[in-house]
Amino acid sequence: LSYYNEYKSYLSMRSVAVLLCHVAAVLAYFTEVPPKRETCFFDSVKSGTKMSLTFEVAEGGFLDIDVKIVGPEGKVIHEGSRESSGKYGFSAHVDGEYMYCFSNTMSKVTSKIIMFNMEVGDPPKDASNIDKDHDVLKEQVEQLSGVLYSIKHDQEYMEVRDKTHHIISNSTNTRVVWWAFFESLVLLALSLGQVYYLKRFFEVRRVV
Repeated sequence: LSYYNEYKSYLSMRSVAVLLCHVAAVLAYFTEVPPKRETCFFDSVKSGTKMSLTFEVAEGGFLDIDVKIVGPEGKVIHEGSRESSGKYGFSAHVDGEYMYCFSNTMSKVTSKIIMFNMEVGDPPKDASNIDKDHDVLKEQVEQLSGVLYSIKHDQEYMEVRDKTHHIISNSTNTRVVWWAFFESLVLLALSLGQVYYLKRFFEVRRVV
């Protein structure tokens, strides 16, 4: 019984280590796409591997970007125009390099800041080499790491949305302040103009 408990403790510690490795591997990247430019990234995978691209325009212009995913044979897997955010998953149909690009060619002066992540799953296993006594605990840890990845991505997404809304709010407040200041100047000019006109009107009548 003591040996069994020690073995369970060892499995639990190993599972936690595997889980931490999975969580540490989950990263979100930021890239700046200059105006009239396109930025591309590549991942080399095997056929059948599941891939998922998640992106969010964090800053710049109207918060829109063109997205394109191209397979090794030059076949367009996914293409989106003027998107602010999105998530697209697919399975690699052939071995090779898969390219995903962010295009800012629609903008002439404004750069775009993009937060993105390409999640690449494990390549499919050969059925003939699968051990029937495989570690069930490891599968559960991998499922849990997937859930943690989803939670982490949602948190990063909310952080980016909060930053975006903060920028929009500050921009709106600044415009409101300047517009109020401009209205005040117009009202002041109109008031001075009316006083001057009435003063001139009564001075003319007095002379008459």
